[in-house]
Amino acid sequence: MPRLILTERLPIKLWIDVIDEGALAQARNLANLPFAYKWIAIMPDCHEGYGMPIGGVLAADGMIVPNAVGVDIGCGMLAARTSLHTLEKAALQQIRNRIKQDVPLGFEHHKTAQPWTGFDRAPDIPIIQQELDSARRQLGTLGSGNHFIEIQQGSDGNIWVMIHSGSRNFGLKTATAYHHTARALCTRMGYSLPDRDLAFLPLDTREGMDYFTAMNYCCEFARANRARMMEQVMQILADETAANRLEEINIHHNYAALERHYGREVMVHRKGATKASLNLPGIIPGSMGSNSYIVKGLGNPESFESCAHGAGRRMGRKQAQRSLDLAEEQKKMEGVAHDLRTRNSLDEAPGAYKDIDEVMRLQQDLVSITVTLTPLGSIKG
Repeated sequence: MPRLILTERLPIKLWIDVIDEGALAQARNLANLPFAYKWIAIMPDCHEGYGMPIGGVLAADGMIVPNAVGVDIGCGMLAARTSLHTLEKAALQQIRNRIKQDVPLGFEHHKTAQPWTGFDRAPDIPIIQQELDSARRQLGTLGSGNHFIEIQQGSDGNIWVMIHSGSRNFGLKTATAYHHTARALCTRMGYSLPDRDLAFLPLDTREGMDYFTAMNYCCEFARANRARMMEQVMQILADETAANRLEEINIHHNYAALERHYGREVMVHRKGATKASLNLPGIIPGSMGSNSYIVKGLGNPESFESCAHGAGRRMGRKQAQRSLDLAEEQKKMEGVAHDLRTRNSLDEAPGAYKDIDEVMRLQQDLVSITVTLTPLGSIKG
C-alpha cells in the first residue's frame, strides 16, 4: 500500500520507502499543477529527472507535458522467450561477440538506410520530417547509457533475450523541440509554472495535438527499433544453437496515453513507469548482474494501473564512476559474461542501481511475478 503526502494541492502516493530530496521536490511540483488529476503516483524505482521524476505517473486533464514523457520517447523493453533451455559458456561468448559485431552499439549507426514501412507513415510535422533521414540509419541500433541486450535463464526453464532501448536521437530531438514550444506557449499565455521544466501544451491546441502525434510516432519507431534488433539477435541464436522464438513482450515506459480513470478520460504520463493493467504482461529489468522479472499487472487504480520500470538509479553516472570500486562491482558480476572492465564503465555497474528485489517487494499490490530471469550475458550500449 502506498504512503501519502497531503501537504500539496493534490495528494502524492508513494510506493517507495526513501525518496531523494530532488525527486520529492519534483513530485510536489507535479501535485501543484492546476490540471493534475486525482493524485501523483510515485513508483518504487523513483529518482530525480528533468522536471518530473523518473518513476513517476501524472494523470493530466486536457494537457500534455513533454518533460513528463522524457527525452527518450518510447524507451522500453522487449523480452523474448526462446526454445533454448541451456546455453554453454563457449556458445554464449560466441553469441555475445556476434551481437556486438552485428548490432550498432552506443553512438554507432547503420551506414545505410534501413527499410521500415513505418517511414511511409511519418506525420507531416517539421521535427519528424527533419529527422527522418537520420532515423533511417538509427533503426535497429541500441544506443548508449543504460540501454542493453541481455541473455537470461528463465525460472520457466527457457533462455530469454531482453532488449532495453528507445527512439534514439529521433525521440530526443522531438522531445527537445516540443519542450521549447511548450515553454514559449506557457510564456505567451501567461501560465504560472512551479518549474519551467514542466511546461505544458493544451490538447485543444495545434501544438498540443502535433506533439501527441509526434510522440506516438516516436513510440512506433522505438517499438520497431527493438523489434529489428531482436530479429538480428534471434538470427544469431538460430545460427549458433538452432533456437527459435516462442513468444515476446514489447512495451514502452516513457510515453503518454489517453486513458479512462475514475470515470474521466485523462492523459496519463508514464515517465520511467510501466503500464500494469489487470493481467497485462510487463517487463521489469534489474541492474546489470541482477535478476529481471516478467510480470503480470494487477490493475491497481491507485497507481493509474502502473508499476516500476526497473531497478532505478541509486546514484548518478559521474558519482558511480567516482565512488564505486571496480573490483567489488566485478565480483557482483561473477557468472555473467560482461564488459565491466574499466572505471568509465562503472556508471552502469550494479552498485549504481537500487536493489531490484526491494523494488519488487514495494509493489506487490501493483504486479505479480510470472518469470524470474537470471542474467547469463550482458551487452551495454
